Amino acid sequence: LSHTRGPEGMRFVNYRDMSVQQLGSIYERLLEREPARDAEGKIFIRPDRDARKDSGSYFTPQELVDLIVDHTLKPLADERLRAFEDKSRELRSDRRPREARRSELAKLDPAEAVLDLKVLDPAMGSGHFLVTTVDFLSDYIAEMVERTPAVPDWLGGEYVSPLVKRVEAIRADILGRAKEFNWAIDEALLTDQAIIRRMVLKRCIFGVDKNPLTVELAKVSLWLHSFTAGAPLSFLDHHLRCGDSLVGLRISDIEPELKRLGKLFAGSAIAGAEAAATQMQEIESMSDADISEVRESAALFQHVQSATGGLRTVMDVLAGMRWLTAGMKATERRGYEAPLAGALSEEPQAAYNLLATGPASSAGGEEADHNQSESAFDELWGSATAAAATEGFLHWEASFPGVWHQWQNLQPVGGFDAVIGNPPWDRIKLQEVEWFATRSPELALAPTAAARRNGIKKLRDAGDPLTAEFDAARDRADRLGRVARSSGHYPKLSGGDINLYSLFVERAMSLLKPDGMVGLLTPSGIYADKTAADFFKSVSTGGRLTGLFDFENRRTTLNLPPFFPDVDSRFKFCALIFGGSERRFEGTECSFFLQDVATLGDPERCFPLAPADFARVNPNTGTAPVFRTRRDADITRRIYESHPVLVDRSQGEEKRAWPVRYRTMFHMTNDSHLFRTAAQLDAEGCYPVEGNRWRKGDELYLPLYQGRMIHQFDHRANSVRVNPESTHNPYLSEEVNAEQHADPGFLPQSQYWIPEKQVAGSKNGEINYSIGFRDIARSTDARTAIASIVPRAGYGNKVPLLVSQDTAVYALLAANLNSFCFDFVVRQKLQGTSFNLYILEQLPVISPEAYDRKFGHRSARELVSDHVLRLTYTANDMIPFARDLGCDGPPFIWNEEDRRHLRARLDALYFHLYGLSREDAGYILDTFPIVRRDDEERFGKYRTRDLVLAYMNALAAGDTETVVNL
Repeated sequence: LSHTRGPEGMRFVNYRDMSVQQLGSIYERLLEREPARDAEGKIFIRPDRDARKDSGSYFTPQELVDLIVDHTLKPLADERLRAFEDKSRELRSDRRPREARRSELAKLDPAEAVLDLKVLDPAMGSGHFLVTTVDFLSDYIAEMVERTPAVPDWLGGEYVSPLVKRVEAIRADILGRAKEFNWAIDEALLTDQAIIRRMVLKRCIFGVDKNPLTVELAKVSLWLHSFTAGAPLSFLDHHLRCGDSLVGLRISDIEPELKRLGKLFAGSAIAGAEAAATQMQEIESMSDADISEVRESAALFQHVQSATGGLRTVMDVLAGMRWLTAGMKATERRGYEAPLAGALSEEPQAAYNLLATGPASSAGGEEADHNQSESAFDELWGSATAAAATEGFLHWEASFPGVWHQWQNLQPVGGFDAVIGNPPWDRIKLQEVEWFATRSPELALAPTAAARRNGIKKLRDAGDPLTAEFDAARDRADRLGRVARSSGHYPKLSGGDINLYSLFVERAMSLLKPDGMVGLLTPSGIYADKTAADFFKSVSTGGRLTGLFDFENRRTTLNLPPFFPDVDSRFKFCALIFGGSERRFEGTECSFFLQDVATLGDPERCFPLAPADFARVNPNTGTAPVFRTRRDADITRRIYESHPVLVDRSQGEEKRAWPVRYRTMFHMTNDSHLFRTAAQLDAEGCYPVEGNRWRKGDELYLPLYQGRMIHQFDHRANSVRVNPESTHNPYLSEEVNAEQHADPGFLPQSQYWIPEKQVAGSKNGEINYSIGFRDIARSTDARTAIASIVPRAGYGNKVPLLVSQDTAVYALLAANLNSFCFDFVVRQKLQGTSFNLYILEQLPVISPEAYDRKFGHRSARELVSDHVLRLTYTANDMIPFARDLGCDGPPFIWNEEDRRHLRARLDALYFHLYGLSREDAGYILDTFPIVRRDDEERFGKYRTRDLVLAYMNALAAGDTETVVNL
């Protein structure tokens, strides 16, 4: 039905939309099964959860599809309307005859211009994005047909879109044929909208998928959605192709080989491709109003395939060679490719025959055929073409010749106007547990990776065919990763553990016209992960990013099921909208933590960030911060405008705000052979001594600190308690109580000890203390940034260290890291659970000179040093730190109330140093809900906030001594 709401608010069902959704759902379920053979060779059906991920076939909710399509295509369509309106204004004062001006204006008709858009979904699945695109473009074109007569007012309403005549001709053709064959047609159903939809379907829609079943399903979806009474189903094979969007060659990739084949072949291949481009345009212009046109479209497409066949086969061979040699050493690769080099040295026509049609075609006579069939090139050609057939390499220019032009220089130009979709979210690296989960659950549930490897070996020794499948899947995944890295097609997003979606993002960029638009649904890692930083920085700080809308899969606040029920509810994804190389936007519309598309209408939740904001807030990586509200963004921007980051590398050289270095000592897995438990030390003849250490003669063992053991201004926050009843988590945190804290000789119990010589030889050197902070951190915890000055000991990799030769640095920087102000900014940056170095380096800190600021008779430096000393020097092992600060006395006795006031005054001081008002401070403190809840349970009010705000008033008045009474 063309409308969805009828009289008295009753909703009609749109059966077209239902059919697309149902087909998508059916297809998802079909993919969850795969045929296989058992040990006896019998075929059976088994579950295959990975197939859906591999083909990107999770059905995307309509609201997300609409978001992508609208934000990507509407700017392109609106530009064409504006061009028409601008031209009309220009022609209003033109002195030429009206007909000449009308003719010139018609060249920019927006309905015709929008119909020329080329929109691609490179991982189309069941065709959901393409169906929505058909609707969007046909609706827009129909609106333009109605609207344009009023635009050139100097024509007095006489302007008519040229598209109107074409629509009328198609309708007349369909009705005439129906009358000829005596078909019953309800002419009311043969609307302009229905006819325009068919035109959009034939001309504008492009899709690719590796799964043949997917391609056929997409055709059915589009046919059902665009069915026109009295007309046959449109021919779609020219624009919906089966192949691997990620692995294939461009003409520029094989330019050297084409030149070696000689001008004759290169010229004929390019001429064929150009001829195919013309024929593709003929296919697109046909309305398929009757079966003869459908057949003519199919026939023309066969000519296209024939014209590009030789070129595609050559590209298949060369791509197959690169697939087979991926990862080989240079000398090995040259040896493997030697038969190819020999073939290319042949006379051009013979070389072309070898590559394009196979070895046998170039030889004469039975003996020559026999000799050639036995040649090394014969075998190589067969392997390469077999790889191409298996992997389905898709060569974009040869597959869609009508999208590119100017072929003569072997560097075709052009591309798609828009690339949209929801590409697969799956790592290339084979995940053993996931792969075996449905095929061999006992292997998937193996307790360790070593146990699983042993199980696989036993299956392989027994000749189980499952191991051959596993080896093939692993080999393909490894090879795909090597090809992606070596192809040169993915310079920005093929680092680290490659995810398929990232390759699709970069592929979309390469297929786009310079003024085109990309709109993709991807995991949030595209803007937050270090491995994606080069890409994201290029689009965000370069002004090419126009929309970044980040969603939580879970929708708990709305009491709705997840967007993607089969994906972890905690997963985050985003709608990423950006332009081609020549597009620039003044700002990026951003919104984060979304659970509903409707929230984008809230100006407090959806706000602009300028390119300079991305560069300022994350100068080294250009990755995106994550702001819940417009005010979060405003406060954070103000902080960055006034304060340096810890380490700035944005200008190509390192600029440090503080003379500190980042260090990690021991990796908890790789260095575990160095660790000793108390039981092991005892068995080895060691004995415990003062300072929670063990000794054996001259050999000394120091405690190994883990992240759980420290907290803010407290290196004695938790002991590690042995839990022998648990095999999953045998060591638990045990909070150090007030009585233990009050004992300066008490030290927390550790899980392991490490030889002192290993600590002395570490990168930490002989420094007696450092700043340690927790690597495991979450923006949803009570506090996120957790740091403490820690004594000389061993530290696991989850307690990274900041070290400096300047002892005066420690107190100032530790206080800064533990302030609410700093923590507020950290929460805008932390996406996962790891407080990585690249995040730390880009956080704003108070500069050393800012501590000269006076509050009453004391400088900020004096006040911070005094308070950090009192908070930190509560145990005997911190004596070196106290002495460096000029304190010769005993440790300060732990007192919770005193510490509460000391920390509140410090936080108040940092709000002043960061240049924030009491109103800003109150807002920031309200963004720490767990701190508030704990205070209200203990004191009946949010005492931490009240103390900080009171001390802000006291400091503003120059009072650094008075203890406020709250």
